Amino acid sequence: MLSIRKTVQVFLSIVFLAIAAVAVPSVKWTDQQAKDWYDKQPWLVGSNFNPASAINELEMWQADSFDPKRINLELGWAQSLGMNTMRVYLHDLLWQQDAEGFKRRLDTFLSIAAKHGIRPIFVLFDSCWDPDPKLGKQRAPRPGVHNSGWMQSPGRAALQNPAEYLRLEAYVKGVVGALAHDRRVLAWDIWNEPDNTNQGSYGHLEPKNKVNLVLALLPKAFAWARAAGPEQPVTSAVWKGDWSSPEKMDEMDRLQINLSDVITFHNYDSPTELEKRIRWLKRYNRPLICTEYMARGNGSFFMGGLMVGKVHNVGMINWGLVQGKSQTHLPWDSWERPYVDREPSIWFHEVFRTDGQPYIPEEVAFIKRMTGKVKVPASNRRRATASR
Repeated sequence: MLSIRKTVQVFLSIVFLAIAAVAVPSVKWTDQQAKDWYDKQPWLVGSNFNPASAINELEMWQADSFDPKRINLELGWAQSLGMNTMRVYLHDLLWQQDAEGFKRRLDTFLSIAAKHGIRPIFVLFDSCWDPDPKLGKQRAPRPGVHNSGWMQSPGRAALQNPAEYLRLEAYVKGVVGALAHDRRVLAWDIWNEPDNTNQGSYGHLEPKNKVNLVLALLPKAFAWARAAGPEQPVTSAVWKGDWSSPEKMDEMDRLQINLSDVITFHNYDSPTELEKRIRWLKRYNRPLICTEYMARGNGSFFMGGLMVGKVHNVGMINWGLVQGKSQTHLPWDSWERPYVDREPSIWFHEVFRTDGQPYIPEEVAFIKRMTGKVKVPASNRRRATASR
């Protein structure tokens, strides 16, 4: 027979596991759970973040090139704008290379971010740009070209080899599990633009069946993340096409929406188009976060974008914070016509120059007003009200 002490211990263990199962759902959140989570957040405003010293997510996180000093500097600039989140990319090869060291660097990053009042969304997988990632020293930027060194995760070799999926599962469960109850983490973005085939850059290298491969793997990736029991929501952003009805959405869009706890999306178009897409997505009755916007040359600006987001209570995360080795201040068309002999008429992305000076000071002042970092004088508010 079990002793009384042993019986009590077993009983308490069962109770603890039952409570944990209720507190941390392993299935998609209900509408109410998603709403309750979002109601506890401030209005979410931030940038997609990669320090100026890194050309891609591998260079950002590998031990030899991880740059806490630069990260601290740039997140201080983000804090000065009133930003409270960053969207930050990880990579499966980092876990394979040095899981314990990677976890330590994640903790260092989170400590720096928390010091600046910033809670990041971590991106686990990404279908964009170079499909052949390699560990070690990363190549130099290609002169005049937007995002010339960014790496997909997983790469095409791993994506096409089911034997690699156990390694990918270990990566997702390992990273999410390590931070599942860490209040410094805002959310998990499972896969960035999963059906992007990179036409115009690396399309000729992509697997012909890439979209079908990702369609099969994406639900597994969500399941792996949920199996780690995160307190944070999991999501994947729709990014193209017509979302006005399920019938007009493609299979990947519907899958992303159906798997996500909160709805995330991308839009690099005018404020009118942004608002139209927000209205389309509101039918899901879940919180909305725009995790990519702001491409000046495409008509997407802070002025307009932030105003639409504020009115509709949609979180707004622009692409790019500081001009650097990713060169995403250059337009997308730089892949066809590199900007080696000229400057773009207007920067595509980024808020700050490499030295921390604002690219457009008036734009920075506007962001601060929208986030409440700088209060609008009462006299100005009265004049604005009187003019309406």
